[in-house]
Amino acid sequence: MSTPAPAYSPGLEGVVAGESAICTVEGGLSYRGYGVGDLAAHCSFDEVAHLLLHGELPTARQLQDFQTRVAAARRLPPPLRDLLAALPKWTTPLDALRTAVSALGHFDQDAADNGHDANLRKAERLLAQIPVAVADQYRLSKGLQPIPARQDLGQAANFLFMLRGTDSPSEEVKALDVSLILYAEHEFNASTFAARVIVSTLSDIHSGVTGAIGALKGPLHGGANEKVMDILLAVGGPGQAEEWTKAALARKERIMGFGHRVYKAGDVRAGILKGFARKMAEAAGETKWEDTADTIERVMAAEKNMFPNLDWPAGRLYHAMKLEIPLYTPIFAMSRIAGWSAHVVEQLDNNRLIRPRSLYKGPGPRAVTPIAGRGA
Repeated sequence: MSTPAPAYSPGLEGVVAGESAICTVEGGLSYRGYGVGDLAAHCSFDEVAHLLLHGELPTARQLQDFQTRVAAARRLPPPLRDLLAALPKWTTPLDALRTAVSALGHFDQDAADNGHDANLRKAERLLAQIPVAVADQYRLSKGLQPIPARQDLGQAANFLFMLRGTDSPSEEVKALDVSLILYAEHEFNASTFAARVIVSTLSDIHSGVTGAIGALKGPLHGGANEKVMDILLAVGGPGQAEEWTKAALARKERIMGFGHRVYKAGDVRAGILKGFARKMAEAAGETKWEDTADTIERVMAAEKNMFPNLDWPAGRLYHAMKLEIPLYTPIFAMSRIAGWSAHVVEQLDNNRLIRPRSLYKGPGPRAVTPIAGRGA
């Protein structure tokens, strides 16, 4: 009696690869039981990061203590800053961040400790250090001096301050903060799963996050938000949007920012952030790209029954805030570090090596012919 072939799902679509108490997309996206819309409406990213890492929304005192610990860690070792300054000018911010996280592992006093408390300490430090690395590398690449982090600001406000050297309008801080909440966690996505696979070998959090950033780089994952403005600029404006979109679909081109492996009827996060993107565009005095996006959304729904994912409004929001396109995916990373770290901690708290099988499609059994008999 032959053994039945194992079930195969390309791309692991629909495969349950583990258990988690962090996040679910069933019935709408939620973090540890809280709907993401509710979190975006009533919490700051700092509160959500505490929720993901420590399991519960913080009290006022817990939030103050958490923010104090994170703020105290907002600094890079001088040798790492020197390395960022020495990188070639063509190095992308995300590639620089991948290198920075790997290097930070050498300077962390808990690097060799995979215990629960040590991993949480490292996670909080990475939450603090990643925005500093992004901002410092960006300014150094422009020939500008890095701006020291502020101790009195939350994650979103401090990041904008380090980029610009001035306080940003509260509306911009709020919009960025909401985008960080929406990007913070998303179950077993490619980068998170990569991190869990890495640490399941009993590797360390810096290795896991470095691998996660490598996965995030791809345009089918985090890099999609950088492609949104490329699409809109190629369209040119709302007057050309319908014709351009139909022509692109006829050519079977993929329009980044639409569709999702999990969400078939639309991404709730996109609906939340769309309003912020419109408000920021109005504040900037340029709603052309919002109008263009609206037409593309309408055509995509009618022609393909496809709906926007979070990257679609995020790319437009960051553009309206006058953030340069190469920063978009690093901003994703400085949000998702909360989710990645939570998954690393969860994986290592109850670890089992992740080692799936493959469905072999190669030649059947055959004997080796010695080299003398294989011809000239």
